[in-house]
Amino acid sequence: MTSQTAQTTSTAAGDNSLPVVELFALGGTIASAPRTDGEGVSPTVRVEDLVAAVPGLVAVAQVRATQVLQVPSCEVTPGDVVELAARMRAAVDAGAAGCVVTQGTDTLEETAFLLDLLWDREAPVVVTGAMRTPDAPGADGPANLLGAVTVAASDTARGAGVLAVVGDQIHAARYVHKAHTSAPSAFVSPGTGPIGWLVEGRAALALTPRRPAAVHLAEDTPLPEVLVVRVGMGESPALLSALVSGAVPGVAGVVLEGVGGGHVPRALVPALRDLVARVPVVLASRTGAGETLSRSYGYPGGDVDLTQAGLVPSGTLDAARARLTLRVALAVGVERGEVEDCFRRLARTD
Repeated sequence: MTSQTAQTTSTAAGDNSLPVVELFALGGTIASAPRTDGEGVSPTVRVEDLVAAVPGLVAVAQVRATQVLQVPSCEVTPGDVVELAARMRAAVDAGAAGCVVTQGTDTLEETAFLLDLLWDREAPVVVTGAMRTPDAPGADGPANLLGAVTVAASDTARGAGVLAVVGDQIHAARYVHKAHTSAPSAFVSPGTGPIGWLVEGRAALALTPRRPAAVHLAEDTPLPEVLVVRVGMGESPALLSALVSGAVPGVAGVVLEGVGGGHVPRALVPALRDLVARVPVVLASRTGAGETLSRSYGYPGGDVDLTQAGLVPSGTLDAARARLTLRVALAVGVERGEVEDCFRRLARTD
């Protein structure tokens, strides 16, 4: 873990007959307060204070709270999440009914998705955060935390994998997306919508997401570097050519974020063909919803052309999720020729 703060654990007093929920705090807006120099806010509120600010928690579960990190979400790393998954497995194996993670919202969807790739238990894992700091008018953190613990303690959510709970809505980790910089209603699930909700203090799930088998990744396994290259109108092949030449060292794979269903200007195709000969290249869409196409557009730079050149369609995964998937796949030893099969298993719904 990258935190420079000491890790502490506390337990909220409550009814011993209630289920145990393990709460892991990573920082973020939900734990932020104004800086003493007046320059914005930063995560300084400890997890025991977050729990104390929501007295209703004691009626829902026995909450064991651990301060793991105290950072903005842009500082949370995939390695931190891999370690967190191991902590949660140990907690569930020791009897916890479920786990909750609090963190900043900027990378909440990535934490949730990576945890979902790794999670192999029936107990629910719920990731939550806040768009407003605890001292702000209409602070949403307390309600989100109460909702997250309610879902994690519920039998209803067992087997559903990793979920995100914000604004009384329950989202699947695979689809949840932060779609606004500051609005309390920032989180959506493009193409599917939320899969459940909170009502009158209980969790309701309308459906359970289909999930592939979990990936087993040791805590100390390094994750190879994968770059995302976003394509726009009139894009130059300069960056792709630099990757082909080796001018950017240490790159083990690339996610190409194409326009529309996964398309690029024809000027990029020669460099892409050369790049595919060096490293795995996954084709994603910058639209944010729907599947990457592979058999629809046959012009140079179209999805048919790119997949025939060896690019691997990302299925329903956006570029951020495709990047994490490729890093995990390479970390567990998936060979280049197996990347397409790996994505077909991890990224498709059929």
